[in-house]
Amino acid sequence: MNRRSTLLIPLLLIASLLPAQTDSTFQISPRQPWTDTGLDLQSGEVLQISAAVAVSSVPDPHSMPGTPACDPKGVTGTPSSQDLLLPSAPAGALIARLHAQGAAPLLVGDQGELHIEEPSHLFLGINTGGGGICQGAFEVKVHRVLPETVATKAAEGLTPAPANGQQTATSSSGTTETEKSRGQQLKSQLANAAQVFMAGQFGINKNDSGPGSATSNATTSGGSDSVPTPAVALNVSQALLDSELRKQLDSLPRRVNDQFQNLGDMVNFVIVGSQKDVQAALDAASWHVADIGNSNAVVNAVLQTYEKKDYLTMPMSTLYLFGRKQDFGYELAEPIAMVASRHHFRIWKAPFTWKGSEVWVGAGTHDIGFAKDKRNGNMTHKIDPAVDGERDNIGSSLQKANKTKTLSYYLPSNPVQEAKNATGDGYRSDGRLLVIFVQ
Repeated sequence: MNRRSTLLIPLLLIASLLPAQTDSTFQISPRQPWTDTGLDLQSGEVLQISAAVAVSSVPDPHSMPGTPACDPKGVTGTPSSQDLLLPSAPAGALIARLHAQGAAPLLVGDQGELHIEEPSHLFLGINTGGGGICQGAFEVKVHRVLPETVATKAAEGLTPAPANGQQTATSSSGTTETEKSRGQQLKSQLANAAQVFMAGQFGINKNDSGPGSATSNATTSGGSDSVPTPAVALNVSQALLDSELRKQLDSLPRRVNDQFQNLGDMVNFVIVGSQKDVQAALDAASWHVADIGNSNAVVNAVLQTYEKKDYLTMPMSTLYLFGRKQDFGYELAEPIAMVASRHHFRIWKAPFTWKGSEVWVGAGTHDIGFAKDKRNGNMTHKIDPAVDGERDNIGSSLQKANKTKTLSYYLPSNPVQEAKNATGDGYRSDGRLLVIFVQ
């Protein structure tokens, strides 16, 4: 991970913690027909709008003497006129227009609620015909109830709160229950990330799975008491692998390398199956394809944060096998904790097939924190030295998703049992490959 990747980490944390902007305040004056709020609205949103005469409102020097003050409910004693922007509404009242839903204005008054049925853009105005009806300005507050909150309330048998406060969907601080739950989830995820980081850096509360262990360091999500959970025990076939396949496995390189030809992670698993079947199996097991570069990472992090999703595809460095970079990189992690801890692997399509099926060669490791890259002094991820745990975690995730036909261990000739990766961190293994035949 280079310096740009290191700088990206706090940016992703900050972006993920920033709440979506849901409250806005505007000054609306009769001096212009419509005020563009700049709000682009999504289908399914509900707008809760309240308005009052602006405290700072002063008489318009251009108004006729005796012109009444504007009131968001409408100016009493003023007859309706066909010259008004909305003839059916009281003169001087607050009105709205949704650009994508046509030019017809809608009455808001001092309190109102708009349900957005299609992507729209919000304009606010005062119901006048071009001047003389009233003077002054409104302070208008717009609270956006986002679609996911609307859906949550509907599932609970509630409707989003109207602006008059008779039924409230927000706390006294204006925070929705969904937003509070999201905040609690993020705190839990950050606590897990910190716990993993401390374990990786200083060995605090870390369970060393050791060589050949079938346990995983994955964490369960959903609470601050999340703890490491063991992977599903592998159901491994004891049948001898086909002799031709064994011969091909013996011919595989034992380790991958970086762009400087430094030997690195060990080859520790093989998947047999078509690209389509392999990708479908990994998707079913909740593995995510990693971003290919930091530019994509920034764009995806921003977009997914805006949409209140979790960013799960942090970039993965390029490594080489068979003289070329990985065909695919996959990762699996709890949101936010991914910056400190993630399960990940790279796979390359082998230059041979077995009984007409494609063969994919992989190298998997578990990131548990950060360390100095011995090659250049930059920060990089630190791996769990007991790499067999990640090998078995990959197999158990596919097995749990019911995407495996069989799994077998194979000890190749000249196995790797102790080495260092390209960044200088040591690791150990029993040397076996896990051979996975997917459905």
